[in-house]
Amino acid sequence: MNILYCGDSNITKGVLLSALSVCKHCDEKLDIYVLTATVGKHKAIESGFSQALEKAVRAKNKNSTVTLIDLSDKFNSYLPVANMGTRFTPLCMLRLFADEVDELPNKLLYLDADVMCRKDISTLYNTDIEDVEIMGVPDRYGKWFFGNILKHDYLNSGVLLLNMKSIRKSGLFSKCRAMCHDKKMFMPDQSALNKLAKKRKLPRIYNEQGKIKSDTVLKHFTTFFKFLPFFHAVTIKPWDEDRLHNELGVLEFDDILNKAKGVYENE
Repeated sequence: MNILYCGDSNITKGVLLSALSVCKHCDEKLDIYVLTATVGKHKAIESGFSQALEKAVRAKNKNSTVTLIDLSDKFNSYLPVANMGTRFTPLCMLRLFADEVDELPNKLLYLDADVMCRKDISTLYNTDIEDVEIMGVPDRYGKWFFGNILKHDYLNSGVLLLNMKSIRKSGLFSKCRAMCHDKKMFMPDQSALNKLAKKRKLPRIYNEQGKIKSDTVLKHFTTFFKFLPFFHAVTIKPWDEDRLHNELGVLEFDDILNKAKGVYENE
């Protein structure tokens, strides 16, 4: 099973938690790829982290691997200049360079660093994607504003099944990079992918953006909105342990949080 994460040094805690949660529910070999880069104040993930992560995932399956790939040169040579000032880190768009990485296999499950696994994801990973480039779950809020309101086909990009063979052939990511370079957008790479990709929807359980339900397989800790005592946005990530417990009442990932602490202590 091939898993992809992307980002700078600020996402290491999230990647560790997410990967450990996948390991908990998956017995098979995992090949984890992490794309990183240094861009301005954003610093690339260092090799020490990938070595610690590999040791942690091999505790479950000794054949699992972690590959850290620094794309600083590629990313800086074609920055998404129209979207460098958005509320999202530029490194979110790093995944759009995946087609230029020869080491990456033809099928990948991309996960944001704030996605936690609750059940076996093999059914998701083994979904047939031959006729599409990407598969994902409709965005909780964006589906009402950006996509076809009848089809609810505007996908959230936090969990994506990627057909890299088809993406390389069609030049999808290259087109998305050009769009992010030239056109300012609220959610740049997500919007570009939704506009340009040949896509298909996945069931909600594979990218739960609301409250965790009994059938939730992957929980995505996205920003959500509260209306009382006033309308405001709330962002709580899996590594925000106190807020996770006290504000969301989520305790089920405590074993993963404790295991991650052990990894950092031994790094």
